[in-house]
Amino acid sequence: MKPYVLSLGAGLLVGVIYSLLNVRSPAPPLVALVGLLGILVGEQIIPVGKQLLNGTAFSAACDKTQATRHVLGQLPGRHASEEAPERERT
Repeated sequence: MKPYVLSLGAGLLVGVIYSLLNVRSPAPPLVALVGLLGILVGEQIIPVGKQLLNGTAFSAACDKTQATRHVLGQLPGRHASEEAPERERT
């Protein structure tokens, strides 16, 4: 139940921000896609930031938290068989 309440709260907050910016929902496709990108990047700020505060380099912090994979998904040309050894190491 908690994830649903948190999701509703986040949605209400975004709705208020949309209202303040005079953007109507559903947003135009480009605005919606930029918003989704912001959500994906925003999810990674805290984990990557924690790694950076521990003295980890930015690229290593992104690798440790799998931020790039989370934001970009599986990149073209990469196959599941190539990713299997990476998953086993983490």
